[in-house]
Amino acid sequence: MEFTAASSLSLSSTLSLPTPKIVSRCSQLHARCFRFFSASVPIFTKFKTSPSISTKSLKLRLFVVRNSSSITAKPSSELRKKRSDSEQDAKLRALRELFSKPGIGIDAYIIPSQDAHQSEFIAECYMRRAFISGFTGSAGTAVVTKDKAALWTDGRYFLQAEKQLSSSWILMRAGNMGVPTTSEWLNDILAPGCRVGIDPFLFSSDAAEELKDAISKNNHEVVYLYDINLVDEVWKESRPKPPSKPVRVHDIKYAGVDVATKLSSLRSELKDAGASAIVISMLDEIAWLLNLRGSDVPHSPVMYAYLIVEMDGAKLFIDNSKVNLEVMGYLKNAGIELRPYESILSEIESLAMQGVHLWLDISSVNAAIVNTYKSACDKYFRSIGNKIKDNPSSNGQSGGPAGICRTSPIYTAKAVKNQAELEGMRDSHLRDAAALAQFWAWLEEEIQKDVVLTEVEVADKLLEFRSKQAGFIDTSFDTISGSGPNGAIIHYKPEPGSCSIVDAKTLFLLDSGAQYIDGTTDVTRTVHFGEPSAWEKECFTRVLQGHIALDRAVFPENTPGFVLDAFARSSLWKIGLDYRHGTGHGVGAALNVHEGPQSISFRFGNMTPLQKGMIVSNEPGYYEDHAFGIRIENLLHVEESDTPNRFGGIVYLGFEKLTFVPIQAKLVDLSLLSVAEVDWLNNYHSQVWEKVSPLVDGSARQWLWNSTRPLIKV
Repeated sequence: MEFTAASSLSLSSTLSLPTPKIVSRCSQLHARCFRFFSASVPIFTKFKTSPSISTKSLKLRLFVVRNSSSITAKPSSELRKKRSDSEQDAKLRALRELFSKPGIGIDAYIIPSQDAHQSEFIAECYMRRAFISGFTGSAGTAVVTKDKAALWTDGRYFLQAEKQLSSSWILMRAGNMGVPTTSEWLNDILAPGCRVGIDPFLFSSDAAEELKDAISKNNHEVVYLYDINLVDEVWKESRPKPPSKPVRVHDIKYAGVDVATKLSSLRSELKDAGASAIVISMLDEIAWLLNLRGSDVPHSPVMYAYLIVEMDGAKLFIDNSKVNLEVMGYLKNAGIELRPYESILSEIESLAMQGVHLWLDISSVNAAIVNTYKSACDKYFRSIGNKIKDNPSSNGQSGGPAGICRTSPIYTAKAVKNQAELEGMRDSHLRDAAALAQFWAWLEEEIQKDVVLTEVEVADKLLEFRSKQAGFIDTSFDTISGSGPNGAIIHYKPEPGSCSIVDAKTLFLLDSGAQYIDGTTDVTRTVHFGEPSAWEKECFTRVLQGHIALDRAVFPENTPGFVLDAFARSSLWKIGLDYRHGTGHGVGAALNVHEGPQSISFRFGNMTPLQKGMIVSNEPGYYEDHAFGIRIENLLHVEESDTPNRFGGIVYLGFEKLTFVPIQAKLVDLSLLSVAEVDWLNNYHSQVWEKVSPLVDGSARQWLWNSTRPLIKV
C-alpha cells in the first residue's frame, strides 16, 4: 500500500517553519519526516533534524455507474448524485450560518483530515472532512468560506474526488501547474483582514504557525476555536460515538523490550536535552512505548490517549472504561497513573506552573496543547513579575518553565526494529503468504469456472482466508481490489452495490495487508486471468524491473531513502512512463502499516537515512486512467550487506525480503529482462516455494508449485 506525504494538502506546501514562540529556550523544530539521524543508542536514537512534511496516506472509493436502459428517465446514479448534492449543500449552509455566531466571527473555516493526534487512519467520529465534503478519501483538506468551498487532494484521488464532490465544491488538484495552496487561495479570495477559523486540536503546532505566517501577508488572522468544532455542530446527534474498545498488553515476546527499559532510555534522553517531562500524542508512539495495543482506529492497533512522561513518573490520559483490571495493574507496576483523556490541557497548565521544562515535538503535538503551555508559561512569569526570557543555569533547569522543541525520540526508536519485532514480522509474513496462496488458488479456480465475483466479494474472501491464520487481528488497511479501470485508481476502495465485477479479460490489482499479534503485512500483486496484451506485459515487466532493481540495491549507510527512488523508476522512465506515488513507506511491527520517518520517494526533502532494522515497502507501479493499474509490492528489512570492500570504512546496507508471494509469470515479457533479472525472479520463487509450501496443502500447494516454476530466457 503506497504511503505518501500529504501535509501539503492539509495546509500549504510552501509554508515556512515557525520560529520558536513557546519560550525563548525553545529551539527550532523541523517536521517529522525529513530528518538526519546519527549513531543509535540501545533504545532511543540521537539525531538532528532537517526540514520536512508529515506523511499520511489516502484511500479511494469509486462509484461505478451501471445503466443498461434506453428509456429517457434519469439513471438512479444521477438521482443519487442529486440527492447527495442537496445533502452536501445543506451541510455547507449550516456550517456557514455558524460563522457569524457570537464568539466565532470568522470568514473561513479549514477542515483537515486529522484527529487530535495527527493520525492517518482515524475513528469514524473524527472523519469531519469526509462528512462535510462527501469526499471519503482519508486525507485532504477542505476550506469553506462564506461563498466558496474547495477541497485539496493529489493525483491519486482526482477521480474519486470528481465523483464524490457536489457541484458546490471546487476540486483543487494539488501538484498540478497553477493550482494554489490552501493559504495562497485564501489570500487570493478573501479581502484583507479576514478571520480564518481552525480547531487547534486538529492542527499540529508547527502547521498552525505555518498557516498563521502564510496568511498574515494579507493581514488575515487565524482564530483558534478551542471549545467548539463547527463540523460537529452540523453533524449533531448523527455523529458516531467515540470508540470504547478495551486496551490489551502487547506480549514481551513480541515487543522485545519491556516498558521499564523503554521508559528508562526515554528519561535519559530527557535529561540530556535539559527537559524534565515530555508530552507524547502520536498514538503509535504511545502504544510502542508502553507495549500496549488497542482497537480504537480501524486497521491500526492503537488507542486514543495522550502520555506525559516525567523523570519520576508518567500519566496516561485515556478513557478509563477501556482499561480493565489486568491492564490497570500492568500500568501501576510500570509507575504509570491514569488520568481522564479530556484533562490533558489542565495537566499541561499544571506542568508550566510547576516550572517544568517540557519536551514538545511541535510537528505532532497539536496547537491546543502547545498554546496552552505557552499561555501557562506567560502566566507563570507574570505571577513572579518577569517576562519570559532565556535564563537557564548551567544545568538548564532554572529560570522557570521552558518548552524544549525537538523531534520525539520515540519516532526513530520505534522504526528501528529489535530482534523480537523482526522475528514477529518474518513469522507473520509467512502465515500471511499461506493465506494468500489459498486465496489466489481459490480465485483462479472460480474465474476459470466463470463464476461471477464482485471486487467486494473477492476482498471479503481474502479476509476469510486471513482470519483463519494464527494471531490474525484485523486488516492493516481497506483492501484495494481493483479490476480493469478501477486498478488505475491508486487507493481504490470497492463498495457493495457500486463496485465492478472481476473481469477475466482485464488486469486485476490487489493491494492488501493484515494485522497479526506479532506483525503487520502489506502486499500487492497484479494478475491477468486471461491473455494480457503485449502492452500490458511490457508495462508489468518494466514495473517488475524497477521492483527488482530496488530489491537488489546496495548502498552506503546514512543514505536517505529518496536516493533509491530512481532505481524503481528507471525502466519506466526509459520509455517515458512514471507513477505519481512514492516507492516505499515505513511499516510498524504489529503497529501502523504506515510509519515514518523513513521512506523511499521522489519527494527528495526527506533526508532520513535508512538504518539497519528499519522496514520499508518496495512498490513501484504504473497506471493508465480508465484502463488498468499495475503495482508489485513486497516489504523489505534493511540489513547490513556483506560487500567485499568498505570504501571510507563505512558499512553498506541492502535488503532482506519479508514478503513471499508469487509474481505472475504470464505477465512477464522475458525479452525485456536481463539474465540477472530472470535469475532474481527464479531465486525469489524458489524461496517462496521453500518457505510457504510447508504451510499449505491441496489446491493451494498445487497453485504455489505452478506459480513458482523457473522461467528460462532463450
